[in-house]
Amino acid sequence: MSIFDFLSGQFIDVIAWTDDTRDTMVWRFDRQGHEIKYGAKLTVREGQAAVFVHEGQLADVFSPGLYMLETNNMPIMTSLQHWDHGFQSPFKSEIYFINTTRFTDQKWGTKNPIMLRDPEFGPLRLRAFGSYAIKVSDPAVFMREIVGTDGEFTSAEVSSQIRNVIVQEFSRALAASGIPALDMAANTKELGDLVAKAIDPVMTSYGLTIPELYVENISLPDAVEKALDDRTSRGMAGNLDEHMKYKAAEAMAQPGSAAGQAMGLGMGAGLGGSLGMQMGHMAQAGPWGQTGGPAAPQAAHPAAAPPPPPPPPATDQLWHIAKAGEVTGPFSRAAMGRMVTDGSLARDSMVWTDGQDGWKTAMDTALAQLFTVTPPPPPPA
Repeated sequence: MSIFDFLSGQFIDVIAWTDDTRDTMVWRFDRQGHEIKYGAKLTVREGQAAVFVHEGQLADVFSPGLYMLETNNMPIMTSLQHWDHGFQSPFKSEIYFINTTRFTDQKWGTKNPIMLRDPEFGPLRLRAFGSYAIKVSDPAVFMREIVGTDGEFTSAEVSSQIRNVIVQEFSRALAASGIPALDMAANTKELGDLVAKAIDPVMTSYGLTIPELYVENISLPDAVEKALDDRTSRGMAGNLDEHMKYKAAEAMAQPGSAAGQAMGLGMGAGLGGSLGMQMGHMAQAGPWGQTGGPAAPQAAHPAAAPPPPPPPPATDQLWHIAKAGEVTGPFSRAAMGRMVTDGSLARDSMVWTDGQDGWKTAMDTALAQLFTVTPPPPPPA
């Protein structure tokens, strides 16, 4: 350093900081030998605070404004040095500027899934992530507890510790909330406020505050999400038989599609077979519709159409029974009929089958027919 630079440093009496970054929380004002001239002007802008550290001890904190560094406005430093000679010579101190604005868009998330007991699905593993904002609320505490002597302190240096605190409190709050997994999307704001309130004492001990904390998403494991999608699809399809009829009719309405052509060919074959059977019966009945009458003239090429294929066997509907909080089944319709006979299935028994909207009494389902053939109680002996 040249002698000119050293002398110019002695005459500079304006101390200020303009921040051109987005993540600097603390910046130390560097001077030659840390010498601050008596009567120097200190400019503290809005969103800043200035902390004086003299000989390793925090001396004073200045809020936004313009200050003349003299004895009358620095009583704490005067008492520390016992300057009774007028305080006219330069003194050696360090000045730290603290950024007191909000540092937004800080990210947090769970590294590992959170285990909890869901009231609807049972044990679940959830992941969550979101964002938050931090702000220095007490510059003196922040300097003592977090910054120390770091000349340039950024938000990244403290964000990892804050994320750990947020995840710990979020896991505890989520497990204790009792909110079902399907209702968590409607309660993310309440969860964020609950976590922010829970971590406030810890942040206060750091000289910080969390003015904003957002829970952006709570996700289930991939396998659980797939099972939930399948369950939703079944619910939207409704009655499976009606759904299949609708899809068949929709395919027939599109003759140009492959499904429509297949349906058309199938219907043509069925109609051809039915017409051939009717012609065969007419030939046997004779011209007056009586069997044994004059024989009808034979066709030149008697190519009888093949009989239509038999209809596929109907799939037996399976039923489940709920009794005393336990579910048994599945049972076939024949098995349900035997239960009606032996009295183990009553009219008010709660039953369910695939495609049915929730549990219903047996009399409110297709099983009601089983009770119409049940004999009355035997006559008295």
